[in-house]
Amino acid sequence: MSGVVIIGAGPGIGQAVARRFAREGLPIALIARNDETLSTVSEAVAPSGVRVVASAADSTDDAALRAALDRVVGEIGPPDVVVYNAAIIQADALGELSARAHLDAWAVNVVGAVTAAAHLLPVMARRGSGSFIITGGMPDPKPQYVSLSLGKAGVRTLVTLLDREYGPSGIHVATVTVDGPVAPGTGFDPDDIAEHYWRLHTQPRHRWDREILHTGQATPGEETPNGAEDSRR
Repeated sequence: MSGVVIIGAGPGIGQAVARRFAREGLPIALIARNDETLSTVSEAVAPSGVRVVASAADSTDDAALRAALDRVVGEIGPPDVVVYNAAIIQADALGELSARAHLDAWAVNVVGAVTAAAHLLPVMARRGSGSFIITGGMPDPKPQYVSLSLGKAGVRTLVTLLDREYGPSGIHVATVTVDGPVAPGTGFDPDDIAEHYWRLHTQPRHRWDREILHTGQATPGEETPNGAEDSRR
């Protein structure tokens, strides 16, 4: 049975999505920057009894990411679902970041998803089914989060482009846009957010959504739009 590949498999949304799909009996492949994170998430998924494979790679390293994808696909087969959940979450106003820092943020927020899509979607398209879901955020750009606002705008454009290219082949490309700080027990509980990924994957083709916006009551005073796993942490 093919399964789910999660890139940016951190302890928040990434872990919750892994557990949600594991409940359905799908094998889980995890990709993150460091072995400690992979071990933590793997242990959280283990009680489900499904196969869990993990591979460390930086989403900004094209060769390393492609090699990690090849390793996990070799274990579970061409995926039914790919979730891109990596992002750099940081506050930065206009002019605060160097050009290099902006490029680094863009590489994580957008280019890693491009690499994953280019590597996996042609294979999935030949099979004629599957889902490619990106964790989005910042539905309204914020001047105190310039690099993240730009990155999440890029994600929406990428989803549109991939949908046009691969939608006709049966690939459901979509984004889950999280408009608030992810934290257990709040309106932005990762387990609640994870339900959107399952819903998107199981939607009949004639009802495909390209975007699901998750809103909720954030804890007063919290404004950090951390709708994805920060691969720099």
